[in-house]
Amino acid sequence: MGLFSNKISRDELKAGDHIYSWRGYIYSHHGIYVGDGKVIHFTRRGGLEIGTGTYLDTIIQVSVPRHGGDNPCPNCGDQSALDGVISSCLDCFLAGGNLYLFQYDVSKALLVAKQRGGTCTTASSDPPEEVVHRAKYLLSSNGFGEYHLLDNNCEDFAIYCKTGLLVFSVTKSGSSSQVNSVCAAGGLASLALRYLGVGGRTAASLAAVSPASVVSAAASAVSTVSAAASAVSTTLGFVTTGFAGMALAGYSKYCIGRVAYDVGVRKDVRKVPVEELSTLMAVLDGNLLDNNNKDDKNK
Repeated sequence: MGLFSNKISRDELKAGDHIYSWRGYIYSHHGIYVGDGKVIHFTRRGGLEIGTGTYLDTIIQVSVPRHGGDNPCPNCGDQSALDGVISSCLDCFLAGGNLYLFQYDVSKALLVAKQRGGTCTTASSDPPEEVVHRAKYLLSSNGFGEYHLLDNNCEDFAIYCKTGLLVFSVTKSGSSSQVNSVCAAGGLASLALRYLGVGGRTAASLAAVSPASVVSAAASAVSTVSAAASAVSTTLGFVTTGFAGMALAGYSKYCIGRVAYDVGVRKDVRKVPVEELSTLMAVLDGNLLDNNNKDDKNK
């Protein structure tokens, strides 16, 4: 494992590791290894992967566990219809892909040097036993809310288990560095997915549980980043000309964005005990708010 690859062997695995496997070049599936050949991960059942209600849901199925040999898997059975937090054997989790270890507590320089998002963070990991406890607790309660490709995905789940950190923001998606890389690059893919109907949490539901100070800090952080990125872009525009100058300006904005959106740098994150997470997620998904409104109407 090094600068260009986080690939590891199965013999190197330890309980509490955040692991992932690439599904093609663009997207990777993440989970927490808990020992005995088992991985706890967050998924959405086949055919509903990105939640558009269109044929795209059947094409993009990155989080659904698949066994490379016997079908269904003799250990896990058929898990293609399962939703939420599930436990799979390592083979089903990898779905024929290679095994990679997500890195924590990396420098900002290394974060930027990594070619793809979804491989590392500047945030520090909690002790392995605490990581495994969070993963198993969320497995037993299925308490990580509804799967959203942009706002609440498998990488968000794994990062929470490792750090206990949740993003509270009405201006930005979750802690997933894959999604954050898209936003850092300009957000075109993110906007396209949202236009197609990819589900996400609403600003209203987030604001309902976010203290004003948290939302203010989030907006301030984002505006500061935008100002810095614009300054770099403008300065380079004056100094350089032509395609090379535009490319350099764009890459500078991308690097600034990747660092600023990282969960270890952001100011709109809070440590949330796993025992309180189920209720919080219900509020974020609007379920608790809907139930309270129904109760009020019935009174």
